[in-house]
This record gives sequence, C-alpha cells and structure tokens, in this order.
Amino acid sequence: MKRKLIFYGFLCLLLTGLPLIPAKLFTPEQNPASGTTESTEECMTETVPAEETYYHVLDTDTGEILEIPVREYLIGAVGAEMPVSFESEALKAQAVAAHTYAERQAELADQRPELHGADFSDDASKYQAFYTESELRKLYGTNFEENYQKLEQAVDSVLHEILVYQGEPIIAAFHAMSGGKTESAKNVWGSEVAYLQSVDSSADRNAPQFEQKASYTPEQVKDMLSAAREGLFLGTDTAHWFGEPQCSEAGTVLQIPVGTSIFTGQELRTIFSLRSAIFTVTYEEKNFIFTTHGYGHDVGMSQYGANAMAVQGADYQEILSYYYPEAELEEII
Repeated sequence: MKRKLIFYGFLCLLLTGLPLIPAKLFTPEQNPASGTTESTEECMTETVPAEETYYHVLDTDTGEILEIPVREYLIGAVGAEMPVSFESEALKAQAVAAHTYAERQAELADQRPELHGADFSDDASKYQAFYTESELRKLYGTNFEENYQKLEQAVDSVLHEILVYQGEPIIAAFHAMSGGKTESAKNVWGSEVAYLQSVDSSADRNAPQFEQKASYTPEQVKDMLSAAREGLFLGTDTAHWFGEPQCSEAGTVLQIPVGTSIFTGQELRTIFSLRSAIFTVTYEEKNFIFTTHGYGHDVGMSQYGANAMAVQGADYQEILSYYYPEAELEEII
C-alpha cells in the first residue's frame, strides 16, 4: 500500500477499551474496541495530518501533474459528487467513499502508464469527479461560504477514515439513485464482490427524476444499434425489434434479444445514453420509448438512499455498513 493503514490509537484502545470505532462494523474478533481492561493510562500517538499528504492528479488538459492536499481533494470530490443540500451524515458517508476510492486508485496507479506517475487523472469519465475551490465558488455563488463550510465540516469529521475489506481499500462504488434496490457487482460487472451486494433502497423511488423517458425513431435505433453490432439484422417488423428482457431481482436488464442478436442492458444503456440499465422499451406512435428507473450503475451506495437514511436518523457509519456489507471502517495516515 502507498499509504500504510493503521488504527489510530490502537495501543491506547488495548489499554482503555474506548469505543472509537463502532463495534457494529466489525466481528467480535476484529473489533479493536472490545477490550475489557479498565486501565486509564494515557496513550499518546504521533500521526501525520491528512492535510500534509497529497494526491497527485494528472491534468488532462495540460499534462501537468498537480499535487493536491488530501483534505482539499476530498472537499472537492464530495462537492462534485453529491448535492451539498444533503444531510451532513450523507455527506460524511460520501467523503469516506470518495477517500476510499482515491486510495484504491492510488494503489493501482502503477498499473496505468498513461497516468505518468500520477495517482489518477481529472477525467470525470474515468475517475470520480473533483471540483477546485474556484469551481465550487462558481457552483455555489452567493452561498459559497455556507456550503463550503458544510463540506469542510463533513470531510474533517471523517478525514482519516476509509473502508477496507481484508485489509485493502474497497471498490467504493456509488451512484445517484437505484431502481428501488441496489445491484450486485456480479450482475453489472460480471465478478462477485462480497461487499457489493444487492440491498433494498426503496426510498430512491421518491427521488427527483426517478423515472425518465427517452424517445428514438426507428431510423435512429437502427443506425445506433448497427454501429455497435456489426452484422445485426433487425427485420421488417419494427414493433418487434426488441424481445422480452431477462432481468435481475433488482430490475437490471441482464440481456435482451434485439433482432438477430442479444445485448446486455449495460450495452444498451451506453448505446442510447440511458440513465440506468433498469429500463423497459416500448414502441409507441412510431417511436421507441425507453423508460428508465434510477440513475447510475446501481452498485454500492445510493446517494439519495444514503440521504434518506440520514433524514431518518442514521449516521454515516450505519449508512456505509448498510450499503457496503462486509466492509470495515479503518483509519489511515
């Protein structure tokens, strides 16, 4: 690991048994706060503040590698990825997810020569989004000071925490809103991941723009599908170009017959720029109508779901534990 993972005050916990890390995120054997000693001996640890550590971010416009303090990066990432109007506990959960994501990407950076030594780039299509302070000023306008302070408070309260599984930063996937239930990594990316399983997220159905429609003419559909799949034959019965889809329990279209071929829901989502792979397709008034539910890949933490949990009184540890089962909070320097 580029940055050594440790529990802050581990020795002190052994001496005092103070519950600095919520026990519900650990099994009894793993929980460092489960000691029974009553010693009150004071324990001092030396740590390096996260403000003094940096991420190296490749500026894709200039080719320059920027050195951004971790704290500044996390504030910019949370501001770019989640509405600042959300509850503070949801913002904290997002900060931990953003930090975990960045740590994992930094560890994998050596496998990506195109980064030229950076931890990741500012390309939001490949990595999580990040706004500079000046960009946040433009975004928030006259409310900048109030909103920036809210981001600072959320980030500072969880600045040294990330999520790990078997000692490594997890794939901290997140999305705007699910279709009412998050999806497993296996159904979306083809690989089983212990902490990326399907969980109920019914509150997402109340999120703004939960259901959206996209309309395409048959000519557009034919051109877009043919460009994506060479040799595709759709037939003369336009209304029956799309067959009956096979869907997961969460609603994701796993595969669907299209003409003489079969596409995955993820492929069609990309081809038609759909908000999610949870969709139905109908032929109405000589147009194909895609009706989507949710927004994003549907894996990991639902941001609107996290906010709904926070509104109901859940703290960030409960939110993270719910959306990333099997993962554990750990402190980092």
